[in-house]
Amino acid sequence: MGLTRKTISVTVATLWSNPDSARPLDEKALHNPVNLEGWLDQLPYSPRLELCDNNLVQSQVLYGEEVIILEEKDNWSHVIVPSQPSSKDSRGYPGWIPTKQLSTEVYEERCLTVTVNKHGAILTSLSNESVHQLSYQTRLPLLEEGSEEFLVWTPHGESNLKKVDGEITKNDMITGNGEDIVRNAEQFVGLLYLWGGMSSYGYDCSGFSYNMTRTIGCTIPRDATDQMKSGKVIDEGEWRKGDLLFFAYEQGKGSVHHVGIYYGDGKMIHSPCTGRFIEITPLKGTLYEEELCGIRRYWEN
Repeated sequence: MGLTRKTISVTVATLWSNPDSARPLDEKALHNPVNLEGWLDQLPYSPRLELCDNNLVQSQVLYGEEVIILEEKDNWSHVIVPSQPSSKDSRGYPGWIPTKQLSTEVYEERCLTVTVNKHGAILTSLSNESVHQLSYQTRLPLLEEGSEEFLVWTPHGESNLKKVDGEITKNDMITGNGEDIVRNAEQFVGLLYLWGGMSSYGYDCSGFSYNMTRTIGCTIPRDATDQMKSGKVIDEGEWRKGDLLFFAYEQGKGSVHHVGIYYGDGKMIHSPCTGRFIEITPLKGTLYEEELCGIRRYWEN
């Protein structure tokens, strides 16, 4: 008997550690439609920090992404996210999502995809009755290309996306290099960090490196520790823009705790930690220089 597949039917679904992880103040993140801005706007520093310190959130999943259902319990679904490789499960990233945020509609063929390349792109149903605001890097199967719009498949039916808000991409084909990664990352400078964040509403450090690398068609592991275990090993002094820089406790000898993207000129662009914003920062003379433990390149075979 095969496993059941479903798709995400909200702009961004948060992947919780278990059904009891969500708190009363997280209610706006649990609905369908979801209210991500409302949730984050009323989430001050301490409750944001709890998402990490209390291990409440694992990751997030974008609209239209496919998940594998492991079990359902009290209006929650235990899922695997195949698009997010992880050492936690060989099939993808595990976690819990409110069942109401999932759709039974699944598209079988995904040769060509339309990838959203703007913040908050608007998706409109053919009847103009349903409108969804999509995150950067949302990917939907292409059905037809018009002069001004893409016709795409969605969990809510065929819909239109303006061509200025997306681009056609071939699945699992690298279409850029490290400089493209950096250029795509620059637009998020000033975005507030979000633990588990995987959208243009907020990224954590490895979510940022995952998504920016994915902008050129390269899917890497979701978490920093796993990201360092793959990719091409780069020696110090041979860094190039778009390489991933990894940092570990105990002056680089302990466990990996952070990842950034090499920006060039001795700087990196990264999403630092709760309460701080995505920034471009020099490495020399900082704690990051002391804790650097590895460099990996994913954009070049």
